[in-house]
Amino acid sequence: MLDTNHKTIFILDHTQYFSIPSENYIDLDCLKSKTFGSSSYAPALSKSLWTCSVEGAIEYSRIVWDLFPKGKLIRFVVSDTTAHIINTWSSQTQNLHYILNAMSIVGTPQTHRLSGTDNSVIHGLKAAIDSLFEPTDQQKELIKIQNGKKFQNKGRVVCLTSARDDGSMQSLEEIFRTVLMKQNELVIKQGELLPLDFCELVFINIFPRNMESFVSKKPATKISPLLSVEVHSCQAGDIPDKLTHLLLNHYDLASTTVTGIPMKEEQNANSSANYDVEILHPKSSHSVICASELLLPKSIKEGSDYETVTLKWCTPRGNGGELQPCLTMHRVTPVDVTSRPSSCLINFLLNGRSVLLEMPRQTGGKINSHLLSARGGEIFIHTLMVTRSCLEEHPAITEGEGGRVTDYRIQDFVQFAKNHKLFPLRQMNDHIRDENLLKARSKLFRHSRYFPLTTSSTIVYNLRNILDVFLQSVEKDELNENNLMQCRQLIFGIMNSAVKQEQMPNLGFRGKNNRVRDDQQQRLLWMELELLLQNSGKSPGHKALLKTLQDCRSRSGNGETSIKIEEPNGRTLLRTSTDSPQSPPHTIEVPITKHRNSFTSSNSNGQQKSLFDLFSSAEARQNQKRLDFSGRICTAPGQIAKLYPDLGSKIEPKEDNNKV
Repeated sequence: MLDTNHKTIFILDHTQYFSIPSENYIDLDCLKSKTFGSSSYAPALSKSLWTCSVEGAIEYSRIVWDLFPKGKLIRFVVSDTTAHIINTWSSQTQNLHYILNAMSIVGTPQTHRLSGTDNSVIHGLKAAIDSLFEPTDQQKELIKIQNGKKFQNKGRVVCLTSARDDGSMQSLEEIFRTVLMKQNELVIKQGELLPLDFCELVFINIFPRNMESFVSKKPATKISPLLSVEVHSCQAGDIPDKLTHLLLNHYDLASTTVTGIPMKEEQNANSSANYDVEILHPKSSHSVICASELLLPKSIKEGSDYETVTLKWCTPRGNGGELQPCLTMHRVTPVDVTSRPSSCLINFLLNGRSVLLEMPRQTGGKINSHLLSARGGEIFIHTLMVTRSCLEEHPAITEGEGGRVTDYRIQDFVQFAKNHKLFPLRQMNDHIRDENLLKARSKLFRHSRYFPLTTSSTIVYNLRNILDVFLQSVEKDELNENNLMQCRQLIFGIMNSAVKQEQMPNLGFRGKNNRVRDDQQQRLLWMELELLLQNSGKSPGHKALLKTLQDCRSRSGNGETSIKIEEPNGRTLLRTSTDSPQSPPHTIEVPITKHRNSFTSSNSNGQQKSLFDLFSSAEARQNQKRLDFSGRICTAPGQIAKLYPDLGSKIEPKEDNNKV
């Protein structure tokens, strides 16, 4: 979607005040004049306020158009007795050649005010508001594609003027806000133009070097739902640096200074010196580097109020710089395009050469972090991969978390990638933009919700010879009657095998015997089939197939059974036997009272029994199975039974009557 940077309007004050000199004198080296003898005459030259403001706005536009050839539009409005529209939103007028020719026709401001005329920057402010309502070519395309649906229309207005004090500046803010609110209401009622959703108004108060400004700096402040205002005040000679600083914030750019550039001297070709060149580019070229051992060397250039990253020149050997793996690539443009070091660096790169840039490590040493090279007549900065690259040394497929894994489903993943490959499609007017991309993203998300990484973590995908039709059917968006019938037949076959206790194929799951192994595989198979269906489509066919699967699972005796598990934190969780070890615990908790007889149970009446009660009752039941001690039975209650009462007594032998 288009943002605030899509529309930028520069308002240049062309009143008689801007014809005065800026008092920033230009140093000229003059030879000795024959007329004045041995003395040299160096005239004092100074640019006017108008020239300084035009140069700053032109340089701002050059940087924007160099970095963003499309989508970032800039419009110029000159204000004196009336508003002069320099260019339009058309791409044919969005270039420096057109702007410079138009500015040469406008000329310098009049030094004296004509009687009966109203020279004011207010005319330009009103014209800028009207320009924001006009749709650009990209906005017209959005209107056609979205069939009249509303989208955000935002813009930015940069006004270069001069005010006496804060009161004068505040009156300009109030005039702009009042006109904007009224015009926006009229546009909404008419419906021909685009109403404005938000506008950023930036005032830059310009004054000569030998004067003092009474306009205070004001940060960006939102004064209404549609408008935010900020005020800056600077000398005429500092306008380029001020606009460059604002440019970094407006377009999210960063500054990089290439240091140590070897360059031959003009006067002595045998000697060389090192120079520095500052370039601008999108900020992500620096922010994408996330290695903790790297330290971005930042500094503030003299005369500027923004930071720049200092990187050292490093000439690559041969074409080694062309084979570096990179993370990002962005256009660059020099800050001072007319300087000799910038010109030499640009020509060096346009001739097919590359430049490596290095930065220091925190642990010592240096590393190549960026690469400058030219492509198709444009210069780009590449952010190099400073960490280990898969292109340098391919990681072994056996390396993974938790040890060496050797059973990745590589072929299945390759087939999965082929099934979700995207192809370019011509844009059609009757389709909403990115509609096909949203469909592809939704399909990819649905099919990747359940994808086992290894063959040892799945049973379903190891039975492709049996379940291939089932797997192909559940991936479809809709299930017809034929697909539903085939899938149900497979589910019924699995249920019959489970009821008959038929042995499943050996998939590598170990157990004490084959029966235990088959039971485990049967439970895991039912669980995985249900999980696969739950993460598949939501059509009526998928829901009916899931209902059939759950019914067959309960009939086959592989329903969920509860197991009570005690955890070290002193609570008991109910977990089903079909849960995997990585499954999260259920929310049903049974608190356990901390007591010396903490292991408790309940009888049929619901009364709690301790471990001692259970042991006593078990002992009583065991004693009922045998006769009690005879001494305890014969002894009266309260008395002590004597063990072996006949021990020590004399027993007389009985006479034998049959003796002869």
